[in-house]
Amino acid sequence: MLNEILRAAPAFLLVAVRALAMIETSPLLSSDAVPQVAKVALAGLTAYATFTFVSDWNMSAFGLEFVFFVIGEALIGIIIGFFITIVFASFSTAGQFFSLQMGFGASETFDPLTQVENPLIGQFLNLVALLVFLTMDGFQTLFLRGFWRSVQSLSVIQLINGRESVVTLLLHGLSRLFLDALIISLPILGTLFLISLATGLISKAAPQINILSEGFPISIIVAFIMILVTMPFMVESFSHVLTAGFQSIEDILRTIGTQIEQ
Repeated sequence: MLNEILRAAPAFLLVAVRALAMIETSPLLSSDAVPQVAKVALAGLTAYATFTFVSDWNMSAFGLEFVFFVIGEALIGIIIGFFITIVFASFSTAGQFFSLQMGFGASETFDPLTQVENPLIGQFLNLVALLVFLTMDGFQTLFLRGFWRSVQSLSVIQLINGRESVVTLLLHGLSRLFLDALIISLPILGTLFLISLATGLISKAAPQINILSEGFPISIIVAFIMILVTMPFMVESFSHVLTAGFQSIEDILRTIGTQIEQ
């Protein structure tokens, strides 16, 4: 196998660049907690397992054309990783929707998983989504249905010819981000809205009670109870969102490949 890699070294390098770009932009794998050596080793192992599909690419490793191919392969990996990041962003966005309502609006801290500032509830939902991702064999699905399919059906030239489909995929992912986040957070967000409305009406009807001073602890307690009660619904929603995201990637890669064949 080593001799085959040496004979097709340019093709192996292109696949490794695509794999490394995807790893550097995918959730969890892109974290600074993962050593760079491990990322490079994983990219090399992934290229070793999949480069046979492109071993017939005959190209010279020297010249401007090869440099453009390397940039294009990195762009393909970034697109795949960025779309997975969009899928995971819906979970932290769902936490941001009701963090302010429950009184945790000023509780943003650095999230090592997403490398951005996130509310505590958003980080909690991200952690739950990560556990769901691992439970449903997410990494196997990412590399088999995402990367492996992309190597089979998508090259730099095909990406240029099918760029409209890629843009449509990213725009669809951004629109689904807010929709999925709203659906996940709607039970808790609606309950907290009703609590705020009830406390406001009681405060207006009986000002001497001063119930607004108790509004924050009530909202926090009710929000945690709702999170506990709706956790099975959230886990099922997380699994559905992740499955739909992987299916979207597979569908768009199949669509681009079909368009090029036609």
